Amino acid sequence: MKRTRLFPVLGLAVLLAGCANTGASSSSPSAGDSGSGPIKIGVIVPLSGPAGPNGKDVLDAITTKADLINKAGGVSGRQLQIVSKDDKSDPATGVSAATSMVNDGVAVVMGGWNSPVTLAIQPVLVRGGVLNVTSIPQNASIIGHADPDAVRMNAGNAAGAYAAAQYLAKDLKAKRVAMLLENDAYGNDAGSFLGKQLQAEGIQVVSQQKFDYAGTDFRVPLSQLAGANPDVVFSANAAESSGMPALADQYAESGMPAPHFAALGTVSPKVVGLAGGAKVDGLLSADLYFPDVAPFNANQVNTEFVKAFSAKTGQLPDKYAALGAESVDVWAKAVDKAGGTDREKVAAAIHGQSFTGTVLGDVSFTAKGQLKTKVYAFTVKGGKVAVLDEIPIPDAIWEQ
Repeated sequence: MKRTRLFPVLGLAVLLAGCANTGASSSSPSAGDSGSGPIKIGVIVPLSGPAGPNGKDVLDAITTKADLINKAGGVSGRQLQIVSKDDKSDPATGVSAATSMVNDGVAVVMGGWNSPVTLAIQPVLVRGGVLNVTSIPQNASIIGHADPDAVRMNAGNAAGAYAAAQYLAKDLKAKRVAMLLENDAYGNDAGSFLGKQLQAEGIQVVSQQKFDYAGTDFRVPLSQLAGANPDVVFSANAAESSGMPALADQYAESGMPAPHFAALGTVSPKVVGLAGGAKVDGLLSADLYFPDVAPFNANQVNTEFVKAFSAKTGQLPDKYAALGAESVDVWAKAVDKAGGTDREKVAAAIHGQSFTGTVLGDVSFTAKGQLKTKVYAFTVKGGKVAVLDEIPIPDAIWEQ
């Protein structure tokens, strides 16, 4: 039996686009930054639609961390100012928001929530000379492709697929896996990576069903998956406030005997609460942040953030909120290192570098700008998230 730790549930395309130390010397600013006065941080997330509540949480987290930095003296003696726009989970709307932010003089854009939106806005930001620090999206092309300077905080689909395949093979002893995938840049990418990892483990994919991002009725695809008699069903559903809770609930009601393993980062305390709490006991997933269990509850920077975020919102931060705060934390430290907000200099201060005392603890980045961190398997037990064992991720996987 694995030792567990509990905390309560508190429940388009690219074609559309043509810490806080004071006293650092100022260098050339980013193309959008004036070099004086407040430093504008752009935030592009969904504030309406299926992921609206998620985007608001990320925005609240970014604002909370910026406020803490400002109280400590700002970045290189300058205060941070948040400028936010709603992308509505729509790539075209995201492109419009990115264009507006470049014109508004932001030094960096943090966002979006969805991979398709982020892939669409990156060419706009590259042309505008504005760095993109992505907090949430997992598609492999988000770093090292259209925007070679981009930075990603969330584990990508390569790491998520590796973690899932390891748990399915070693802990669940699966031989037959069915997939239920969001039919977009995120879900298809997740399925592709997992398929390769399962093949390497000698595991057969016996069925694959897809659904629209806004979908909330999964009874038909679940019935089709059940007919394939899988040992485990893997799902990739990024709609935390709508689709994923509905999927978890309907899976529990289906009575399917196969365990349900949800993709890394798609199950949060909010999802469990919306899905019915203990009703979804046994749901499995993996993630990289749990606000009030070790080692996070011993991290002073994290506990300070948790306290401030909880006072602002009335709830504990989930992983998505923590990644929003981490984005500000790391970027602010990199600006101090670089001596200014210049896009390329700040990116160079992050890519391949390490940082101590962040919201997530001591962290490092690959040469491509991917955050490397620990990943833990977890389950739902008694309506609560129960953290299981760490799933070690090799450096070669983080580099993909």
